Amino acid sequence: MKKIILSTLLALICASAANAATEVKIGVLYPLTGPVAQVGKDAVAAVQTAVDIINNSHDIDMPLAKERGLSGLGGAKISIVVGDHGGKPEVGVGETEKMINSDKVHAMFGAYYSSVTGAASQVAERARIPWVNGESTSPKLTTRGFKYFFRVTPHDGEFTQLMFEFINDFNSKNNNKIKTVGIIHEDTLWGSDSGGTQEKMAKQEGFEVVEKISYKAKTTTLSSEVQRLKAKDSDVLLPSSYTSDAFLFLNTAKELDYNPKLLVAQNAGYTDPKFIETMGSKAEGIITRSPFNTDLAKTIPLIGEVNELFKIHSGGRDLSDVPARAFTGFMALANAINNAGSTDPKKIQQALQELDMSSKSLIVPYRGIKFGADGQNTKTRGILMQVQNGKYCTVYPFELAACELMYPMPSWSEK
Repeated sequence: MKKIILSTLLALICASAANAATEVKIGVLYPLTGPVAQVGKDAVAAVQTAVDIINNSHDIDMPLAKERGLSGLGGAKISIVVGDHGGKPEVGVGETEKMINSDKVHAMFGAYYSSVTGAASQVAERARIPWVNGESTSPKLTTRGFKYFFRVTPHDGEFTQLMFEFINDFNSKNNNKIKTVGIIHEDTLWGSDSGGTQEKMAKQEGFEVVEKISYKAKTTTLSSEVQRLKAKDSDVLLPSSYTSDAFLFLNTAKELDYNPKLLVAQNAGYTDPKFIETMGSKAEGIITRSPFNTDLAKTIPLIGEVNELFKIHSGGRDLSDVPARAFTGFMALANAINNAGSTDPKKIQQALQELDMSSKSLIVPYRGIKFGADGQNTKTRGILMQVQNGKYCTVYPFELAACELMYPMPSWSEK
């Protein structure tokens, strides 16, 4: 009898020790080298900001901010293991294997590029380690039947729907000026999914797709592609390009005097922190979808408070699209781990499935965070912002707009 009691007590002590873990280790994967390195560095700074808020006490009105550590795990602190995939899926796979097998992380987070996220999250799925994604937008990522993959951001299907809602609203106010659509996209998983989704939705909405161009990612020339777009001169152009390609496209468009009346970009290179700084006046009038802009601080006060902390970790840089989504995604993961009260991956997975965060605790205009059976956040919402006077300004949805839409875009002779 004494042996039974002793065994029971021992089991309870072990269980208590497991729940009172002193450290929760999370693998964080981003491109820290290559053409979008600044995006990756800002995303890591956002994660570090979240860790700061969680591990230390801050007077910020959001869950996990006011106490030190995760109360659900006896005040356990979060630590991160950061990996660089450089935009290469095979490197992302290798880094993920190392983090899971050698570093013994309890969950994975990242990785911006949809192609890297898609490949590396397969490793986590096989190992039954939860993977939370804050910013990869290929719709296919949540159609794979994975049980341990959760995405917080809107995907390109939802963002594209937002674009066409905007176009239809614009048309209703402007005598149906937009009738034709041009599409150009790079050829990785993200770009191909984006272009295909846009083509399908354009046709469903009754628009004529006069040109759809796929080009090789990180190409060195876009002259023939721009000439084709100029010849068709669609009423709206929808590009999907990462940073170096976006810069190349605009430089080529100026060189060949191609003047889109309206350009609505699928984020990525068009919201890179270096975009406006590098392109200068060439960026004027460009619209891009996003789930975040700093001018939303007028209606979301948490943005200003979090941004002040972010600048400490980013070397003075302000929050922008990707780091805002990274911060939001990481806070969702941390809240789930806290709710789980455990570092057991299965319990974390269950807590993610049950997570229901209010919009009041977010720095993005989502309606909240609640995952569907496919792991996609069902409460997302995006915005469209336009470069005006060298800054991004929210122009849609109209009830959130900080500026009136500039239409048509300034021609090259006017910039």
